[in-house]
Amino acid sequence: MKILYSVQATGNGHISRAIELLPYLQRYGLVDVFLSGANSQLRHDLPVKYRSKGLSLFYSKNGGLQYGKIVSQLNIPGIIKAARELPVHNYDVIINDFECITSIACAYRKIPSVNFGHQASFYSDLVPRPANKEIMGEFLLKNYARASQYIGLHFERYDDFIFEPVIKKEILESKPRNKGHITVYLSAYSDKILIEAFSRLSNFKFELFSKNVRSPETIGNVKLIPVSQRLFNESMINSYGVITGAGFETPSEVMHLGKKLMVIPIGGQYEQKCNAAALEKMGVTVVPALDNNFHDSFLEWIGSFNSCVRQYSNNIPDILGNLFDNYPSGGVGLALLYPELMIG
Repeated sequence: MKILYSVQATGNGHISRAIELLPYLQRYGLVDVFLSGANSQLRHDLPVKYRSKGLSLFYSKNGGLQYGKIVSQLNIPGIIKAARELPVHNYDVIINDFECITSIACAYRKIPSVNFGHQASFYSDLVPRPANKEIMGEFLLKNYARASQYIGLHFERYDDFIFEPVIKKEILESKPRNKGHITVYLSAYSDKILIEAFSRLSNFKFELFSKNVRSPETIGNVKLIPVSQRLFNESMINSYGVITGAGFETPSEVMHLGKKLMVIPIGGQYEQKCNAAALEKMGVTVVPALDNNFHDSFLEWIGSFNSCVRQYSNNIPDILGNLFDNYPSGGVGLALLYPELMIG
């Protein structure tokens, strides 16, 4: 069996999940990876056969997205060309982790595919949303990577096609300890802003993961560490608590480890607002932004007893068994998946 696994590389979470899934996928057949986007800093040895700049995210350094720069980098003709040239017809199974070029290519050639990952869960209205739904955010989550079938991942099994998170083997097999530090990964903020905020909390030690340093360095009570999956796992496993964005993979792992968790959603990113809404319902502390109120919010979080512990397990065999047992058959063309592209 020939399998195409398309992975969105606008963040480290998609890559991290792909690394875990690959050995299991290879039991089913030959796997080629299509990597789209350029935001991930993780090193990997995935069998990447196709690459594309796709859609990359750019951050403002103040916790939000740079929409102007994102739009300026968007190359619609290039995306259409890449979709037409991607040989999806050469594969028996196509697994798409929120990647739009693969979605368009499959629709163009009337080939079925499975949208697999966290974003796929948002096709269910049972998945938590913020109090104020965003029309454009909902549209992008449901239309960016359309497919013939959806298998979602989320913090809880909100619907029958949604599974619990894929947790890294190192996390599942770890023995958590408390060495007293707080692990921090907030990629949408500059190191300068983060160091200023955490330096004010001089009674606490922070291990801050940064894409701007090549080797560990310490500034007062803040230790800057290069982005590395191994080093991040070690820091998180041995931490007192973790402060991170309202993504999916890292909060899931923190809850599995039983650590205190604070999330700060990336400004303007609707998916993170949805995740924050779900986490808040589960008892996790959500802070809107790293602003002048953060000092007090941090001390309140440290002094609180609320935490959310989840015992996840290795569910990859069950997920892939479901995927392959129910893989869609038959052509699904542009007219069905992308009717707005049809003229006349």
